[in-house]
Amino acid sequence: MKIRELAHQWEQQATPARGTRRYTLELDLETAARLEALHELYPQRTPEALLGELLAAAFEELEASFPYVQGDEVVATDELGDPLYADAGTTPRFLELARKHLQRLHAEGSLQTP
Repeated sequence: MKIRELAHQWEQQATPARGTRRYTLELDLETAARLEALHELYPQRTPEALLGELLAAAFEELEASFPYVQGDEVVATDELGDPLYADAGTTPRFLELARKHLQRLHAEGSLQTP
C-alpha cells in the first residue's frame, strides 16, 4: 500500500489484527507532533498502529525504489519472445532477508497476537 493511500484506509477501516513485535524508538519533537496530529485526526487508531502502518507503507515504497539490476538467469519471455532476466539487485536480497527474519521470529514465538 502506498503512503498516500493510508489516510483513506484509516477513514474506512479498523486496524487489522495480526502478529506483532514490540520495538521502542525515540522520535524527534517534530515527528512526535506529526504523530500526535495524526492520532487526533484518526482517534480510532493508536499511535502505535499509525506508526506501524506508516512504516509498512514506507517499506513497500522503499522496496519498489530499489533499482533493477539485470541478472544472468532468464526467468520468462515477453510477448515478443524476448528474454526477461531475474533481478540481481537489492530487491531479491532484501526479500530473502525479510523472509529469513520472519521465519526466525515465528520460530522464536516472539510474535504477539492482539
